[in-house]
Amino acid sequence: MLKIAYHPIYRHPLPLGHRFPMGKYEFLHQQLLHEGTCTNENFFEPEIPNNKYIFLVHDAEYVSDLLNLTLDQRAARKIGFPLNELLIEREIVIADGTMKASEYALQHGISMNIAGGTHHAFTDRGEGFCMFNDQAIGARYLQYKNLVKKILIVDLDVHQGNGTAEIFRNDDSVFTFSMHGKSNYPFHKEASDLDIALENGVQDEEYLDILRQTLPKLILNEEPDFIYYLSGVDVIESDKLGKLSLSMEGCMERDRIVLQTCKDYNIPVMCSMGGGYSKDINIIVEAHANTFRTAQEVFL
Repeated sequence: MLKIAYHPIYRHPLPLGHRFPMGKYEFLHQQLLHEGTCTNENFFEPEIPNNKYIFLVHDAEYVSDLLNLTLDQRAARKIGFPLNELLIEREIVIADGTMKASEYALQHGISMNIAGGTHHAFTDRGEGFCMFNDQAIGARYLQYKNLVKKILIVDLDVHQGNGTAEIFRNDDSVFTFSMHGKSNYPFHKEASDLDIALENGVQDEEYLDILRQTLPKLILNEEPDFIYYLSGVDVIESDKLGKLSLSMEGCMERDRIVLQTCKDYNIPVMCSMGGGYSKDINIIVEAHANTFRTAQEVFL
């Protein structure tokens, strides 16, 4: 069964006019239930996790500053959210969702988190709407519990996974792969184990060809026993923060390539949703929903 992390706190409101579409999480949950792609049985509610798992990734001082709302103003501005207790709690719950979903993936082959993909969170700081790096925490959680040894992170958000790259720098147990827009945020990019930076306006055929050629080779070379997939839909042409030009169908085919490859190689995969910033929230929800539809088709 496909198990999916979702908690009502995911829809935490932001000030009117904020460019982060927080409502997409609730709408996506409702859409998946309404159309019958998922039932209530598919969803589980994450909780506040033990902080020790967050400390496996993030510096204690940084975590303390977030929890106590003592982060200095400059660091808070880089995150981009108006910080408050509920928002910090939300981020921690998202991390728990990814940790628990990681264990479900080991049992069922795949699992998902309706939120997550907070790949701009570094060891000691946050930026770009990210405070705690959920997939990095999930990876360390699995390793801490001796459930997996080698992990591959496949980050296909339009923005480079700079925080993830920094966290796992010089760590052979986690291979970081990011395929992203060359001129997109972040403007200073960290070095992933493999970065593929794409020019503005890249469309379906070129993008999908690169992915088809790259992912199976990575799996054969690195031999991971677990994969994290960051499936941001900000690669589509209508996205206001992205500079690539995939169609909705191309984005769905991207998901199919990744998930089918994981299944073909019998590697458990955990998916976090990542970014999506089209002006029309219906487009965002539809693009994200395609990832869940594809997961059901490929695995179930």
